[in-house]
This record gives sequence, C-alpha cells and structure tokens, in this order.
Amino acid sequence: MRILYAAVVIAAFLSGCASTGDWSSDTPTKANPKSSKATRVNLKNQSVSKIYAPSDNLWIRIRDGFQMEPMNTPLEIEQVRWLAARPDYVNRSMTRSSRYLFYIVQEVNARNMPTEIALLPFVESAFVTHAKSSAKAVGLWQFMPATGKDFRLTQNVFRDERRDVVQSTDAALDYLQRLHNQFGSWELALAAYNWGAGNIAKAQKRNVAAGLPTDYESLTLPRETRNYVPKLMAYRQIVLDPQAYGIVLPELENHPYFVAVDVGSDIDVSLVIKLAEIPSDEFHSLNPSFNKPVILSNANQQILLPFAHAEIFQSNLKQYDKPLSSWTAVQVSKTESVDQAAKTLGVDVDTLREVNGIPRGMRIRAGSTVLIPKNNRRPGDVSSSMAENASLSLEKPAPPAPKCPKPASAGKGGKTAKCAPTTTAKSTGKPTSKGNSSQKDAASQHKSASTGLAKSAKNGSSAASSSNNSSKGASKSQ
Repeated sequence: MRILYAAVVIAAFLSGCASTGDWSSDTPTKANPKSSKATRVNLKNQSVSKIYAPSDNLWIRIRDGFQMEPMNTPLEIEQVRWLAARPDYVNRSMTRSSRYLFYIVQEVNARNMPTEIALLPFVESAFVTHAKSSAKAVGLWQFMPATGKDFRLTQNVFRDERRDVVQSTDAALDYLQRLHNQFGSWELALAAYNWGAGNIAKAQKRNVAAGLPTDYESLTLPRETRNYVPKLMAYRQIVLDPQAYGIVLPELENHPYFVAVDVGSDIDVSLVIKLAEIPSDEFHSLNPSFNKPVILSNANQQILLPFAHAEIFQSNLKQYDKPLSSWTAVQVSKTESVDQAAKTLGVDVDTLREVNGIPRGMRIRAGSTVLIPKNNRRPGDVSSSMAENASLSLEKPAPPAPKCPKPASAGKGGKTAKCAPTTTAKSTGKPTSKGNSSQKDAASQHKSASTGLAKSAKNGSSAASSSNNSSKGASKSQ
C-alpha cells in the first residue's frame, strides 16, 4: 500500500521549553515554508499516542500575555456593555474558539505579540470559519481576495486558504506585524488592518498639517474603524474578569486541539472522515478551506484532525487497502456545454455539474479545470501544476440565431433581407488562480466583518451580516 502520510504535526508553534508549559523539539520541519512550524512525528516508527501536552488553563496564559493598555473610553465601555448583555452569544463564540485558540496563542507568543491579538477573530468573524462578508472577505481573519493573494493564500478550484486555520493565521499575523512596524502602535496597526494602511497614513498626514497628534484616538476615522479597537478591548476585558460581567468562559486546556497531518497521496474527504471516526461538521470546522470532495497531495496540504482522533486515523489507515481517492481533474480543451463536456470526458452529466458547482444554462470555457471521477484512463493523482493553478470559468451561451422569415417573392432584380448576425457569448465567470494584486486593493483589505457577524453567529450561520448598527457591536466588511 502506498504511504499516504509522511508526518504528523502538532499544530503549535514552538517556543520556550517544557518547564514553561510550551512545546519544544529539535526535529526539523520540511522545506515547505507554508507548513506548520512544529514538532513532526514519523508515522512509520512513531505513534501519535506518545505525544502529550501540558493541561494548564489557556485563559490564564492569554491573560498573562496581555500587553495593551485599556482605553477606558465611552466606546470601550459601550462595547463591554453590549457583550455583557448577551452572555449566550459570547459563550457560543467562546466555545467555537476552543478549536483554534491554542494554535493562535502559540503563534502570537512565538512572535512576542500581545495576546490581545489572539482575540481578534472574535471581532472579525466570531470564530465562524465559513464567515463571508458582503465584500467577499472570508475566514476567521476575514481576508479580502486581493490581500489574500498578496500574502500567498491560494484561492482556486480546490481550496481557499483564506479559510485555512493555519495558513490564514500565519498570514494575518504577518500582516499585523508589518502594520505595527509601519505605525509604531498596536492600536494604529489594528485600525490599518480594518481600514487600510494607506487610509491611516493619510489621516495622520491631515493631523500633522493641522498641528494635531497622530495617535489612534486623535485621528478622524470612519465609525467602524473608530469602534474596531474598542471592540477588541471589550473582549479583553471580558476575558480578564468574566465574573464581573456575568460571563462564564468555557474551560480551555493549554494543549493542542488538533493535529496536522501531511497529505502524501490524494484522498477523499469522506474517507478521511470515516477513518478518523469524526462527525462531518467537525472535519469541516477544522478544514474549511477545501472546496472539493478530494484533498490533493501535490498542493502541499495538511489535514487537521482532533488531537484524540489522529491516532484512530493512523490505525485505521494502516488497515485500509482500497483506493484512497475516487476523483481526478482534467483541463477542458474547448468551450462547450456541460452536456457536451460530459460526453467528451465520458462522465455522468449530473455528476459533472454537481461536483463542479456549474449552474444550468452555463458553458465551460476552454482552459477550465473540472473534477471528474477516476477511471482506468486517469488513475493517478492530480498534478502539482493543476493543483496550484486550477481555475473554472463559465459563460452564458450565445442566444440562438433568429429565424429568417420566408422571403417574399422579389421582383426582377430584387434582393431578400438578410438575418441579423448572432451576438457573441458573454462570460460570467473569472478564473481564480494565484497572482499578485494591486496595492490599492490590498490597502482596502479590512473593513471588518467583526461583530456584524453577531446576528449570523447567534443563529449558527456562516455568512457575515452585510451591515449592522455599531451600538449592537456590529460593523461591515469592505
């Protein structure tokens, strides 16, 4: 049987030593810079069960890492009151965070950043991994498409790394550190994360010209950005003293919730769920970046599994002797309808339409990548080039040519009228492949989905609210 997994990764950035409650190892990581920087265990001769972790309270660790000064402004007080009046909402978002907070705190600590930063997804997405704003910002950290590309987060047919817990956290912290280096304070860095670095710089220039200070509280800011830092500081206050506000924080132990497993061969999502013996929603909560029912080995992907189930997965995988993947991908060579493409590829038309999310009445444009069932002619894994650059572009078919009326008999030398030429097809899809974006697009990255997700998060929805009243602790993404 092929070896599927080269290594298991404890998804925690390593700092300090065991005596401090942190994880440490001299084991080198693989060359891929996008992989987790963490302890690695070789499945050939080691067992996940040999790995253990300290079990101290994670909330205490977070509190100990607070570095930002409370603002104690009316805006912060207003945001604290809003949260205190909604203990059920706070508890749900805190409970959702339990899957991700340990990893985020480890990353924040490793960079010597204040642990208040680890609470930012509460403001951005309420820790809803599938959160999506009206402006198409997605994920825990609400990355816009352009900024995601600037930070090398792949967005293609197979995956959207803006939703990837590990990759998006790494990118968000890189971005925040860059902004902190630029503006010299975390308050201004956070404001720039929300409104854009260019806008903050312009606001500072206006204050300089007017002889005014250029700190966060002195700048003229949009209402959402003005409320952005107070919202984060309100969560800080709740974590610091939950009892004072009638909030009960869920118990969070200071050890990894998930283990990251490297993919060595293409494998179906359904098979991973089966072998790991976890509910489907648990898998998708940890792996929201996968867009298709197959995970590709040539995309340098990692599967996140609950800590206790990684060993179950390891054991079941060793005993599994059937094909690991039932899907492959091909590039369409010419523009044609789904029916025509299905006939050309020799696949069921409904399967082709459903797995690729193609609406009825649309044609597949030449050069698009589509997922199809594996067969004897296409038994191998999806290539690296296709895994990294796959795009799907659709278009509406051209309207049928009008029928020419039967020409009346023309007189001597008479001419019959010609039908009007047909119009060309109009493209409605755009390829989604890796690339660089303009600075202008990147600068407008973060108008936060923040607690505008309050309403959707309360209802368990993953879609971000497009707008909400800031007095309700809400804002909208741009």
